[in-house]
Amino acid sequence: MKPVVAIVGRANVGKSTLFNRLCGSRHAIVEDVSGVTRDRLYRDGDWLGREFTLIDTGGIEFNTKENPFADKVKEQAVLAIDEADLIIFLVDAKTGVTDTDQEVAGLLRRQSKPVILAVNKVDNFADLSPVYDFYQLGIGEPIPISATHGMNTGDLLDTMVALLPEGEGEEKEGDYLPLALVGRPNVGKSSLVNRLLREERVIVSDIPGTTRDAIDSVLQKNGREYLIIDTAGMRKKGKIAETTERYSVARGLKAVNRCDVAILVLDAASGLAEQDKKIAGFIDQAGKGLLILVNKWDLPEKDEKTMDRFDADLKQELGFASYALTLYVSAKSGKRLDKILPLADFISEQHSRRVATARLNEVIREAVLLNPPPLDGGRRLKLLYATQVGVKPPTIVIFVNEPKILHFSYERYIENKLRENFGFAGTPIRLLWRKREREE
Repeated sequence: MKPVVAIVGRANVGKSTLFNRLCGSRHAIVEDVSGVTRDRLYRDGDWLGREFTLIDTGGIEFNTKENPFADKVKEQAVLAIDEADLIIFLVDAKTGVTDTDQEVAGLLRRQSKPVILAVNKVDNFADLSPVYDFYQLGIGEPIPISATHGMNTGDLLDTMVALLPEGEGEEKEGDYLPLALVGRPNVGKSSLVNRLLREERVIVSDIPGTTRDAIDSVLQKNGREYLIIDTAGMRKKGKIAETTERYSVARGLKAVNRCDVAILVLDAASGLAEQDKKIAGFIDQAGKGLLILVNKWDLPEKDEKTMDRFDADLKQELGFASYALTLYVSAKSGKRLDKILPLADFISEQHSRRVATARLNEVIREAVLLNPPPLDGGRRLKLLYATQVGVKPPTIVIFVNEPKILHFSYERYIENKLRENFGFAGTPIRLLWRKREREE
């Protein structure tokens, strides 16, 4: 396992900026507003051949009356401290030592773990007198840095890797199945993640927009690893008021691009909304496997036909993604949650499925014999040869005499026949129609 480093401190001292600097990319949302980071955010990094995992945390506050999330943010930071092998305590040279810095220092002095005191926002490295004030925190020698400009961060990394414990072996990369939970705000994505992980991994609140970043968690189950990506709720464009929330929606869309299987979470009480259709459309266009979770299924009044009616509505409204699999769950009661990962595994297998060329052409020939293409201006489409050229999603090239006379209804017919014979459940299929000059 890679050693874990947690970056902690009060709000708005530059933790996310330092996190991005040490990771070498802009992973965390950075904005000059306190309280932007709330959950723990994980990313791997390396320095001089030493690999490690960084955790970005929310700003720790002790006076929680004005911030309804402060207690939970602090709880997340404490969990990160418990998990870490080494802690970077970040403070602000411009504001000097604050009461909150003193309280955080007291919390860290009670830990039996190495702590590096990093003083951020140092403008003049020729005059370090503002840095010396931080000796009073009793953490040790402060290291002056400027995370924004990268000044002295190399020295910080040198100190950090010197204090890291030796790793317990190399981790295998690429063996996990990436799953992204997406959907509108307040449909229960974070509650589902916590249920799956069996811990308070992400903050859960009834206030829409609680999750800002796309949060990665690794889950091991039945000998397999899953990368669970919890994303911010995606609102309609007209309802996105905060700049931070715009970033969050963008991160949600990027999370879809990172995953193999997207899990679209719906609210059973409100049903399928227009925004859900747009999210499903984005998943389909991205070529990802799709599992629809209808959450809060314990709330509506039901009879023996309720689930069938909901299924029929989904098929009608999401005709472009009729291949999606649907599961009715309750994060609150835990009902059917044990079926999520097996279904995700199944969709992943279908998403990566390859079909033998001979069998593929046999199925297409049978489909044409059963239902020949219609005439178009006196000409008939001829399907000459097919071969699968890719997976994730399954991509099939079909050579024809003239692609321009292909009707969309016949394309749908061929897709349905392929699904009848090969499955491809839960995954889109890409059919590429190409002109072949010589008919054989």
